[in-house]
Amino acid sequence: MTRLGFVLTAILGLASVAPAAVAAQDDAAVAGAAEAIFPNGTAFNGVTLRGLTLGQGLFIGQEVSATGQFQAVLLGTSLLGVPQEVIVEGNVRAGSLAGAGSATFSGTATVDMGDGTATLLEVPFWVTASTESLGLTLYATQLPTATLSAGSITIE
Repeated sequence: MTRLGFVLTAILGLASVAPAAVAAQDDAAVAGAAEAIFPNGTAFNGVTLRGLTLGQGLFIGQEVSATGQFQAVLLGTSLLGVPQEVIVEGNVRAGSLAGAGSATFSGTATVDMGDGTATLLEVPFWVTASTESLGLTLYATQLPTATLSAGSITIE
């Protein structure tokens, strides 16, 4: 099973229980598994990025609290021209709805640069997700908004 297939299966499992949890708590649910494309020239820590795969499943409470998971694999090329995957695995701690069909959330993540260096711990991240795009900030690096090319993100 591909990584996206595994993530999609896990997220759909979470999404199947989301309506009952949302109805009981009046929370918002954000779920999705998707692929997205970055604009040309996007880079993170010396890695030129072309796109990402993502999986997310979280609930946003009434008081800006949130709980859930965010996972992304940034697909890129190293300075030496070798394919490189940067793996971001985060725990969501805060969030809010940002208008029709959009949500923002944040937390801390581990970041594996995919080059053999030590995994970075407790990296602050922020995400703005919509049904068509995803914006990601790691530390102080705000990546350009990536446009979904496959899969989906739901915000209820």
